[in-house]
Amino acid sequence: MSILNQILLNPYFLACLSLFIAFVISIRMYPVIILLGYRKNLVANPGHRSSHVKKIPNLGGIGLFIAFSIALTILGSLSYLSPSSLTKLVSLLSAMIILFFLGVKDDIIGLSPKKKLIGQILSAALVVMTTDLRIHNLGGLFGLGDFPYLFSVAFTIFLFVFVVNAFNLVDGIDGLASAIAIIASATFGIFALLNHQYLMLLTSFTLIGALAGFLRYNFSEKRKLFMGDSGSMFIGFLLAFQAFSFLAYQDSHYGAFTVSNAPILVLAILSFPLLDTIRVFIIRIKNGRSPFSADRNHIPTDCWTWV
Repeated sequence: MSILNQILLNPYFLACLSLFIAFVISIRMYPVIILLGYRKNLVANPGHRSSHVKKIPNLGGIGLFIAFSIALTILGSLSYLSPSSLTKLVSLLSAMIILFFLGVKDDIIGLSPKKKLIGQILSAALVVMTTDLRIHNLGGLFGLGDFPYLFSVAFTIFLFVFVVNAFNLVDGIDGLASAIAIIASATFGIFALLNHQYLMLLTSFTLIGALAGFLRYNFSEKRKLFMGDSGSMFIGFLLAFQAFSFLAYQDSHYGAFTVSNAPILVLAILSFPLLDTIRVFIIRIKNGRSPFSADRNHIPTDCWTWV
């Protein structure tokens, strides 16, 4: 085996390399996206529920998608993934493309919640049906045992859609969705790293690298950028994919490093956006509004200084 092959089989090297490549690509792309946003007026206009007082480009999701896809494709082709992992990689990228174009259309000209929901269901179904990535049980949580096949598929698709919309709804404060995603992805990535799960560690650390580059401009005062729906849906879907892959791997009990009560750990990792989304949905429905309508009624609103 050549020295290059040995290096590429080192999970720690792959983790660092995927993070670095995604970060470099993203950090070089965002200035171009910001310039394009201003020139073509592809911006988020300030409104009564906005945290900004001037027009801000909102196509950061384009940079996230491109940086993630390029880095993952390059490293995935070089890291000797198994046939099943390659199938998951192709399915994941295909689903990402569907969500990406839906999000970009929504950011530019708007898209009805119904059409977004259909696209999210199709993306989730594509991954679940082609890779058999699904929730078989909840590890005894709530006293539930193994799920029937059809219920397992439907339940997994529902959870995919729920997590996607959770991140789509909490993306209203600078750095909020990105920071949560980095913490969650790092947690899943560490478990993948310890268990030498190459596709999962590439997915996790590539996403972290792309998000780290985005945060630099999301917090900038002079060259500010929002991720938009194209970014928030993209992030939510990837985190759901990581969470369900983590559960499937922990359920197999083949790893060197496993945890007991894995479903509870996943709920803890994703608790903030999930609980905040449920809380906001209840408030909106109670007030006679659509649960998908936008507002600033999120948990951190009172804790942040709005610029």
